Amino acid sequence: MAILKILQYPDDRLHKVAAPVTEVTETIRKLISDMAETMYAAPGVGLAATQVDVHQRILVADTSEEGNKLMVFINPEIISKSGESDLEEGCLSVPGIYEKVQRFENITVKALNDRGECFMLDASGLLSVCIQHEMDHLLGKVFVDYLSPLKQTRIKNKLKKRRRETM
Repeated sequence: MAILKILQYPDDRLHKVAAPVTEVTETIRKLISDMAETMYAAPGVGLAATQVDVHQRILVADTSEEGNKLMVFINPEIISKSGESDLEEGCLSVPGIYEKVQRFENITVKALNDRGECFMLDASGLLSVCIQHEMDHLLGKVFVDYLSPLKQTRIKNKLKKRRRETM
């Protein structure tokens, strides 16, 4: 296993749309393992392949308190949604920035697992928000894209300043 480099906003590669996975191979399973290790080390509750510069429709998530319930979603699609949620979100690609984003409270997602088997999952609360957030990455969207242009500019400037200070 390896810890992968997480792309940082406003990197253009975060806006690339991910392609569907055509076959769940050993290479895909290795990527999933590396993504999980990267997510836990960061630490975070979700990570999309796009964030590690792999543009395939794969995401991992673990919203459990103990951090021991890894979920893998390959080619995820939301097949039903209801309610509203506006939890404060953060992102491993936008470190230290937290904002409320309007999402669905409840979703049903259909995906493949790491063995290539199809499954459906009903999610609500934090897990629902996490899945929607990571699926946005697969579509080339970052949560700050939901914010006003003024907030986006402030976030970009704040992150640029932080990077200069750490160099």
